[in-house]
Amino acid sequence: MHIIHEAPLAPLTTLGLGGPAAALVELHDSSDFPDAMAYMESVVDHRGPPVVLGLGSNALIHDAGCSAPVLRMANRGIRFLKGSGDDRVLMEVQAGHPLADVVEGAVAEDLTGMEMLSGIPGTTGATPVQNVGAYGQETSDILVEVHAWDRKLQRRVTLSAAACQLGHRTSVFKRSRRWILLSLVFALRRSPLSAPLVHRQVAAALDVPLGSRVPQAEAARAVLAVRRGKGMVLNCSARDSRSCGSVFLSPEISPAQADRLRPHNAPVHRFPDGSTRVSASWLLRESGFDLGSPLAAGVRVSSLHHTLVAEEGATAAAFAQATDVVRRAVHERTGVLLTPEIDFLGDWEPDPAARRVPNVVSGPPVAIGESWGRHTAADPGATGRE
Repeated sequence: MHIIHEAPLAPLTTLGLGGPAAALVELHDSSDFPDAMAYMESVVDHRGPPVVLGLGSNALIHDAGCSAPVLRMANRGIRFLKGSGDDRVLMEVQAGHPLADVVEGAVAEDLTGMEMLSGIPGTTGATPVQNVGAYGQETSDILVEVHAWDRKLQRRVTLSAAACQLGHRTSVFKRSRRWILLSLVFALRRSPLSAPLVHRQVAAALDVPLGSRVPQAEAARAVLAVRRGKGMVLNCSARDSRSCGSVFLSPEISPAQADRLRPHNAPVHRFPDGSTRVSASWLLRESGFDLGSPLAAGVRVSSLHHTLVAEEGATAAAFAQATDVVRRAVHERTGVLLTPEIDFLGDWEPDPAARRVPNVVSGPPVAIGESWGRHTAADPGATGRE
C-alpha cells in the first residue's frame, strides 16, 4: 500500500482532466486491503466515502480534485479454479488487472466468452460495475461471482452474479458505494472458435455472414479493427487520444419511437434486459453534430466517431458543459434524453448523480429528414450556461 497526498489524478485518466486527490491510496497487494480500508475509513466522515479508481478510462475528475480519499486498484493476478465437471473454465481475476490483458490471455488459451471485449480499456474490476460489453458479449454472460469488501458490514463478502443486478451499463455497484470489488470469477468455455458473430460491422470486417463462428484470434482482430476505425482503442489516433470512449448510454425508447426510427435506418436493438434502445452516437449525428464539431472550450466531437474528446486547454468543467450541450440539443431535436455513461468523480456540485437523470421521452422524435441544421458551439446559446 502506498499513500500519496495531493496526488495529481489527471494523468491517471484517459481524458487527462481534473485536479488532485487529497489522499491517493494505491493498492498493489490484496493482502494490504484491510490496512488501506482502515486508513480511508478514518477520514471519510468529513470528506465523504472513498472513491475507487482503476485505469481512469471512464472517469471525469472535477477540476478542484477530490477531497475524499481515492483508492487506486492496482492489484493484479489470474488463477484458474476447479470447475464443476462441465466444460466451463472458472477464472478468478484480481480487480486491478487490466481487462485488455485478461481478454488477450483468454483468446490465446482458446477460452471463449470475452473475445468481443477486445480493446476495451480499464480494469477487470470495472466490468460488473458497468456490465461492460460490446459487439454481442456482456459481463453478465460470464460473471459467476464477485468478492468484495462490504463497507456496511465491515468484512469481505461474496456476491453472486444475480445479486450484482447487472443491467444495461448498470449494476448494484453503480448505484451504491457500499461495496469495493476485490476480485471476480468468470466462467469461460474452451473452444478454438468465437461466439457467433452478431454485430454487422464485425462480420463485415471478416467478410462472413452474421451468426458465423471464426477462430477466436480472427474475431478479436476484427473487433480491434472496428474499434480503431472509431477511435475507440487507446492511443490509436493522436488527434482523438483524449477520450473516455462512449460518453452516453444507448437510451431506452418506446415502441412507438422505435417504429418511427426504424424506417430511417436507425440502429434500434433489443437488449438482453428486455429494453429497446437506439445508438447514442446515431442520435448525435442526426441532431446535427458533425465529426470534429466544437462543443465547449477545448472539447469537441471526435473526428472518427460521434463521441466527445478533449484537446489542449480543456477543463473538466468544459467537458461536463459539452455533455450538457449535447444532451439538450438531442432532446430538443429527437425527444430522447441522453444519460451520461461516464463517472463524475470528485467534488462536483451539485452531486454528480444529479446528471444521471432517468432516460425519459418527452415527445415523439422530429421526423428524420427535416432540416435540423448543424449544431456547433459557435452558437452562443449552445454554451452560454455556466
